Amino acid sequence: MSGAVSSDFGGAFKDRHVLVTGHTGFKGGWISHWLMQLGARVTGIALAPELGPNLYDVTGLKGDVDSRLIDIRDRGTLLSQAGDIDADVVIHMAAQPFVRRSYANPAETFATNVSGTAHVLDLARDMPSLKAVVVVTSDKCYENNEWDWGYRENDPMGGSDPYSASKGATELVAQSYRRSFFNAPDGPQLATVRAGNVFGGGDWGEDRLIPDIVRAVAADHLVKIRNPHSIRPWQHVLEPLSGYLALAARLVSDGASYAEPWNFGPDVSGTVNVGALAKLMQDYWGVGGPRFEFPASSTSGAGTLHEAGILRLDSTKAQTRLGWRPQLSLAQAVQMTVDWYRADTAQENMKDFTLTQIAQYGALMSGGTQNNTPVAAQ
Repeated sequence: MSGAVSSDFGGAFKDRHVLVTGHTGFKGGWISHWLMQLGARVTGIALAPELGPNLYDVTGLKGDVDSRLIDIRDRGTLLSQAGDIDADVVIHMAAQPFVRRSYANPAETFATNVSGTAHVLDLARDMPSLKAVVVVTSDKCYENNEWDWGYRENDPMGGSDPYSASKGATELVAQSYRRSFFNAPDGPQLATVRAGNVFGGGDWGEDRLIPDIVRAVAADHLVKIRNPHSIRPWQHVLEPLSGYLALAARLVSDGASYAEPWNFGPDVSGTVNVGALAKLMQDYWGVGGPRFEFPASSTSGAGTLHEAGILRLDSTKAQTRLGWRPQLSLAQAVQMTVDWYRADTAQENMKDFTLTQIAQYGALMSGGTQNNTPVAAQ
């Protein structure tokens, strides 16, 4: 069994050049801030951020990274406008990340998530300094059999909705590139990562529970809960990101033995239904917090878009081989999230607040044990 992951990841990112695709998005914004806190120089490739509030604008990320607004579906433009980038590490997060949007725009979803990944990997192949590539997919890449137990990395790919199928296909594309172009033992290494339903401050994505709650609180509206009994592996955004960084560090230092798929899911305590997470948000928000409207029946009617009922991940491999562990209880994760949005509402400096939460999470990593009291932002 490997030792615990250190909060500085063994200094693996200090003075490194890291390319983050999707840096204008939620997870991409958080990992970009974290990498710079670790001493990395970050270049970003992404579409412009979604209209409305977003982490990229709220935290002033644009001024801190070499930000290039490029559509990864356009291979020619990508290679011409980003061909000068020579990164040590590539973390590919750019994607169409919304399940319900994939029903409205299935071909666009496949173009971004599947072809876009191939285009980014073509870009990476020509980087002389490249040592590691981490391709981010999703827990929804698995063929969902509504099992009570967690999916393991060697379970079959699949997906009923276009988003899930695109993520399964992305895994196959990455596997093909790994075997065809990233297969030299002493050359750059490629791995894929799969996480659960992440949340945290700075997410305003459509059709996501926490952002829907935040918007409803701001507008003093009821929050409509579609599927309160659907079970998901919930985790704060910093949990899987710590796994991605730990894996990237190992790819740089130890090479091919880590060039595989990896799950980064929460402990069993973090796998609860939608209604339970909504109740936690209500409890921690307190006065002026969210109010909910639940459906009269939990049974899906004709014409309802398919959404998985049960989805769990088995992260045993990451825990035993990387020494990665979730650091936050679900209550802590919700408390951190509520603190972030409250600070934003109070017009605090959200770059500083975000970096403070990252530093506090790093302190938990250094401690090696989970603190059972909520993490209070300073």
